[in-house]
Formats: sequence, C-alpha cells, structure tokens
Amino acid sequence: MSAPIRKLLIANRGEIAVRIIRAAKELGIATVQVVSEADRDMLAARMADETIEIGPAAAAKSYLNVDNVLDALRRSGADALHPGYGFLSENAGFARAVTDMGRIFVGPDADTIERMGDKVNARRAAIAAGVPVVPGSKGRLDDAGAALKLAGEMGYPVMIKAAAGGGGRGIRVVRSAEELAAAVPQAIAEARASFGDGGLYMEAFIENARHIEVQVLGDGKSVVHLFERECSLQRRRQKVWEEAPAAALPPQMREALCASAVRLASAVGYRGAGTMEYLYDPARKAFYFIEMNTRIQVEHPVTEMITGVDLVREMLTIAGGAALSMTQDDIRCDGHAIEVRINAEDPARNFLPSPGPVDRFKVAYGDGIRFDTGFDAGSRVPPYYDSLVGKLIVRGASRAEAIARLAAALKETEIGPIATTLALHRALAEAPDVLSGEVSTQWLEAWLAESRPGP
Repeated sequence: MSAPIRKLLIANRGEIAVRIIRAAKELGIATVQVVSEADRDMLAARMADETIEIGPAAAAKSYLNVDNVLDALRRSGADALHPGYGFLSENAGFARAVTDMGRIFVGPDADTIERMGDKVNARRAAIAAGVPVVPGSKGRLDDAGAALKLAGEMGYPVMIKAAAGGGGRGIRVVRSAEELAAAVPQAIAEARASFGDGGLYMEAFIENARHIEVQVLGDGKSVVHLFERECSLQRRRQKVWEEAPAAALPPQMREALCASAVRLASAVGYRGAGTMEYLYDPARKAFYFIEMNTRIQVEHPVTEMITGVDLVREMLTIAGGAALSMTQDDIRCDGHAIEVRINAEDPARNFLPSPGPVDRFKVAYGDGIRFDTGFDAGSRVPPYYDSLVGKLIVRGASRAEAIARLAAALKETEIGPIATTLALHRALAEAPDVLSGEVSTQWLEAWLAESRPGP
C-alpha cells in the first residue's frame, strides 16, 4: 500500500494544473509545477511551491517529452505525479515509467490504462462485463480493405475511430463505400500523428444520439458512481457545453446506465477517477458503451457541483493508499449544474484561434457560480496549446434555474482583447432547443451553420 503523498509534481498546465495545486494544498501536499518556456509566468507556476522548466514552447518538446518530464520528477524529489488530462495522462508507458522510478502515478495503473485506454480493448472488457456496446468491429482495422468489408456487412452509415485516440481526433462518419475508401487513410494518418498509433476500429453510426457519460471512482477494490453528465453539445467532436445530470434520461435508464459503469469499472479493478462514455439512443431508449477515459475529465466540475465530492482530492488520497471515503449510499444528486468552455477562439470567424494578451479579465462570482482558469489579468494565452481560457460552472436547484444563472453570469464575464467563445455561450443559453433539452451530438454544428454568433 502506498504512503500518503507528501510532494506532488503536476505534469500539465493551465486550469487543470491550478485545480490540482489547490486540491493538493488543502491536503498539505507540497507542489512542483512543470513549465515550458512559454508558461514560465502562468498562474499555476506562481501558485506552486516550486517550478521546473522542461523544454521549449512546443508541447512535443516539453509536456509530451517523456524523458524531460521524468527528469523533472527525479530532480524534484516529489513522491507522486498527477498527469491531469490530455498530454501524457493516458500514456501507459509513461505511467509505468513513473512507478518504475518508485513514484506514485495519480491514476489507474499502466495495465488498466492499456486495457481501458485502447478503445478496442475497452470494448472487449465491456462485452465481457455484460455492458451493451455499439455494433462494430471486434478488433483493430489497419487498412481500407478490412474496413470496406466490415462496413459492407454492417451497412452504412458507420463511424471510424482511432483505437488509441481521444478528444475527437481520428474520427470520421462515412455514408458510402467511396467515402470510406477516402476516409480510412486520412484517419490512419491523423491517428498516427496524434497518438503514435494508426490503428482504427469501426462502429455503427447512431443518428440523433446523445452523449452521456458516467463518473466513477475506485480504490482498486470498491467502485462508486457519481451520476452522469450530458455532453451532447459538440463541435467537431469537441465538447462545448456539459451538464449534470443529463436532461433527457428517464430515471430507470439513469439507474441502469450508472450500474453498468460501476460493473465495468469493478470488472477491471479500477483505481482513481475515470469516466465511462456512452451513446444514448432516445428513439430506441437504449444506451451503448463507447469508451473509457482513464483520467480526470475537463467537465468534472459539474459532477462536483451536484454531489459535493472533490474528485481531485479523492484521486490524491486514493493514490496515497486510502480507501474510498464514501459508499454509494453516501452520494446524492442535488440540483443541476452546467459548464461552458470559454476558448480563445472567434465564433464569427469559423472559430479562428485568438491567442494573445489578456488585459480584461472580469468573471462572475457568487452563490452557485464557479470559474476554473489558468489565467488572470496580465496573462498571455499562448498559441501552442489547447485554446481553453476557463470554464464557467453554475449550479441551480433545477435545470431552468441553472440556465438562468448561467445566462446572467455570462453577461457579467468579460475577457479581452482576445476573441473568445463567450458570444457562442450567450446565444446557446437562449436557444429554444437548448432550453428544452432537445439536442443531439449533431445539433450544434447544424445550428452554427444557420446562426454564427458574433462577438
């Protein structure tokens, strides 16, 4: 059993690094923040007890450079490492290297990451646990010929995905053999460039699906769920607006969905925070497991807002050898929470990235309002990484109250002179389909084509 963590290295940046530092400080854990040349003055670097520079601005030479990060861990004297999300968070080889150094990797072990981080392996584990999956390939597809044969048997439309991927990369929806023949080489190339693995898999494409995910916590022996989130508002497979609980899920479906997530996490002896992702088909009233994220999610705050559970704190205590601090009966869903991602992008110019200095940084605060960010006034959003500036999270007693609180908070929030997606979220908070909850994973892109929000 691990000893409680005394000193923690944060192998990430931006708002999640700030989030981890705050949780660590509450537990009395000393913090070490790694930084690239571009992030020397970021908020997390100023908050941490120590900083270590790990390379140039480019992520491949800093945050994704395994040797540099491991060297920083060695030099820091930290006894644990938290990977956050993205970057190396789901890299099994990296997790194994951390533990081989005698340090704690805050998350599941490398074997679990290998099993559940790979979509094909996770699908097999789900089937073995009796969790429904979308009809699709039984193994990896490495060329167009195999994909064409399977699609011919399944029928179109189909979706091809990177086996080792995440974040919406390497995904193509195709509706004919001609489209598939062209899409497979592109998807393989994108998957190889993004994840170092060009393997694909295929599944049936469900029209008008909703994206539902279940948050789980495990200590290697026991697993609990913390209810579900809905993430159907997506652009190019990237989540834009998330809420908890899901707006359109019947109570009996919620119970079955959450139970299936616990069953699957228990089957693999899951340890840490993780998320089971599903597609929900409202027409058939059926759900299908699609993948697991073996890390903390960007949208974890909405779960914290409705349950009162600090997920990052739980990750740290579990990694330090403690058992789960709660049972399933202890966890309650109270109210409704919504998170919107405010990115440095211009919705009026096809979401053109808008890096640069942040001179105005006024965010809403108050009862039921939270703002997670890695920036403040005087910061500069660099052009090298994800464009996330911050996450505005609100909670209300009901979904309607949460949306009203969100709309008011968005009006109070000012970030500039860079362009941001604030205008998009203000418009979404007034869109009739969003207010009624009548959305799917395809809704946002169709709505954007009709009404591009201005600044």
